[in-house]
Amino acid sequence: MGMAPRFNFLLHAFLCLALATTSFSLSPKFYDNLCPQALPAIKRIVEAAVHREPRMGASLLRLHFHDCFVNGCDGSLLLDSTSAFETEKNARGNFNSVRGFEVVDQIKAEVDRVCGRPVVSCADILAVAARDSVLALGGPRWKVRLGRRDSTTASRALADSVLPSASMDLPALISNFKNQGLNTRDLVALSGGHTIGLSQCVIFRNRIYNATNIDPAFAKERRATCPRTGGNTNLAPFDPTPARFDTAYFKNLVKERGLLTSDQALFSGGSTDKLVETYSKNLDAFWVDFGKSMIKMGNIKPLTGNQGQIRVNCRKVN
Repeated sequence: MGMAPRFNFLLHAFLCLALATTSFSLSPKFYDNLCPQALPAIKRIVEAAVHREPRMGASLLRLHFHDCFVNGCDGSLLLDSTSAFETEKNARGNFNSVRGFEVVDQIKAEVDRVCGRPVVSCADILAVAARDSVLALGGPRWKVRLGRRDSTTASRALADSVLPSASMDLPALISNFKNQGLNTRDLVALSGGHTIGLSQCVIFRNRIYNATNIDPAFAKERRATCPRTGGNTNLAPFDPTPARFDTAYFKNLVKERGLLTSDQALFSGGSTDKLVETYSKNLDAFWVDFGKSMIKMGNIKPLTGNQGQIRVNCRKVN
């Protein structure tokens, strides 16, 4: 064996070892050389989908959130049930509620087309689509870290136990976010995602009929489209401008017009009142913190390097 082949073999072996053991960190530039057309393609489809139906922006943002909270941002939420596992789509916080999967499929098809092969993970698609959705509804821009890979399994049981619920009080919310490495500021900033989108009557019924820390006029207004029984899927906006990424959500909380128990919990005499007031008066402060917290949430336990896979179909393991 001559010198060169042996050297090449050793170099190759060394590189493989290095790749296997390094923990890769996510980078905004991950696709710059791999497929520079990827991000513009995602943005085009998200913008079209949000233009068609503004609510879709909130739906896509929520997919990334519900993905990241269950075993990290690994695209596990997108997997349909198999004989090996039940889909996370059936979990308490997701069933008949999470949506936007067809748009994700559309993005995946287009990105694989422009890149010529599957190079962009479904997990990264969710992270980018969340940012592009916020942007499309007039919100802030942030640099999405990329390079996540896709999980080969999902866990309905874990989703059941870790996704925050709309009935949680402030201590429960703080501890739920702390378990994900997110602090109180992240909790308040990310809850501000409710400045866009709608909620189902079944989720806010208890508050509008039983809460004491609620503006009576607001409760009355919401009861008109959410009866005590029936009308479970009737929709109401979280704030008066559900298609605008503004400060109205926080302004509402200060007036005791939070739609969910978990919304009003952020302004109910607790440690987060001050921050809610700050965001209600200062759009820039909210936007800056929202971007920072989204990056932090997007960094939860990603699969990188040679972990996981790049799914060909976001709904199925390769």
